[in-house]
Amino acid sequence: MMSLLIRLLAVAILITGCAVHSYYLEDDRVHLRLKDGQAREVLFSSSLEGFGLQGARKTDDTTWEVTVPDKGEFTYFYVVDGKVYLPDCQCREKDDFGAYNCLYKPGKYRF
Repeated sequence: MMSLLIRLLAVAILITGCAVHSYYLEDDRVHLRLKDGQAREVLFSSSLEGFGLQGARKTDDTTWEVTVPDKGEFTYFYVVDGKVYLPDCQCREKDDFGAYNCLYKPGKYRF
């Protein structure tokens, strides 16, 4: 019984982990969402704005959202409570410092 409970818990964690990051398009804007109920502050950084930090707004108890113009391909990452966070994204690109950024490609990837 305990083994089954552990397996179900592991599956629940994996399913929840996959749904942490998403986006949608509306009115020529890209709305990126990050689910993290524990975060106190979420910042967004992208190549659209020279990797400056932009505050995400909290839309409910677990969801943070940032909106950027839909100007084509861009790279990005988050800073969650002072630590760089790269969500599970379908396309990544290596940056100049040996780390990775998520890559947004219009019309190519949905996550």
